[in-house]
Amino acid sequence: MKQPAAPTGDIKRLRTGWTTGATATAAAVASAYRLLANEALSQVHLWLPKNRETDLAVHDQRVCDDGTTVETGCIKDAGDDPDATHGARVWVRVARRNAPGVIFHAGAGVGTVTRDGLALPVGEPAINPMPRRMIVEHLARAATHLDYHGGFDVTVGIDDGARIAEKTMNARLGILGGLSILGTTGVVRPFSCAAYIASIHQAIDVARANAVPHLAACTGATSERVAQELFALPDMALIEMGDFAGAVLKYLRRHPVERLSLVGGFGKFSKLATGRLDLHSRRGGIDFDWLAGLATEADTATRDAMRVANTSLAALAIARHAGIPLAERVAAAVWQVAARYLPATTALEIVLIDKPGNVLARASRGEMPG
Repeated sequence: MKQPAAPTGDIKRLRTGWTTGATATAAAVASAYRLLANEALSQVHLWLPKNRETDLAVHDQRVCDDGTTVETGCIKDAGDDPDATHGARVWVRVARRNAPGVIFHAGAGVGTVTRDGLALPVGEPAINPMPRRMIVEHLARAATHLDYHGGFDVTVGIDDGARIAEKTMNARLGILGGLSILGTTGVVRPFSCAAYIASIHQAIDVARANAVPHLAACTGATSERVAQELFALPDMALIEMGDFAGAVLKYLRRHPVERLSLVGGFGKFSKLATGRLDLHSRRGGIDFDWLAGLATEADTATRDAMRVANTSLAALAIARHAGIPLAERVAAAVWQVAARYLPATTALEIVLIDKPGNVLARASRGEMPG
């Protein structure tokens, strides 16, 4: 995802940081070089998604288990974002495997998945798919460079991670024992309402100034990819709204475009469907009672199961099993909410996706499906 345009005026430009996934990748690479070549790196060059590169510093390193394992620590730098893990030491132990590939393990401070409905199966360490991919690709590059043909055991931990996790929603999501290793782009964009909203407005202004008729406002990297695939829009038409759906809708009411597509995950958009314009978790979680209320034809047991579901996607799966078009109804409700903020001349479409980016439902009008 492209970096939001630089804010103007009196708004301070905030410093970006690096995700726990990027930090763990740097630590893994440094461990591999020490393990395979006895080379102690002071920093690691990373190739991040969206064609971005950076160098991350190595904080500390030690050789363990009679030289069969190396542990490297890197300090998580979240930039100017008020991230719970800012300043935490992320460490990675790497050991050789005779078989090819990478096996991941949860070290102290990294949680384990204990419930269905997340991007990882039950029992797996809470190292999300993109960080896994980054670590695997960087270790493969290191192995090629060092002429190593085996695989790796990779253990990822975070100092004091179990305590830090108490500040997050991990326990409710069924991630127990610590934090998740996160990140879809490797970059932490600083959270600031004023700065972020200013960047959204500026992106819309640029698109309008260049006569772009169709904008796609997206909540994240996956939704932006889906929008590109569906609509073949130029980068200028892709608005990185994050959690600030209200900033997009209210601004477009005063600065309209011909067509707007809102593209986002089922969970975030289920919040928008209830009228909440700030989709961040700090404003509250999913309204499972509301989701269950959409399942009007379901029996009591089904609605009760939806109310106590672990995640919105788990509630969706329950509804699907009962033959209820929940995604379509949520999309229609989102359309109804969003349309209230837009002029009648703006054609509006809603696209709901799941975590991998599969389209769950689309709505171009607010009629609830039967």
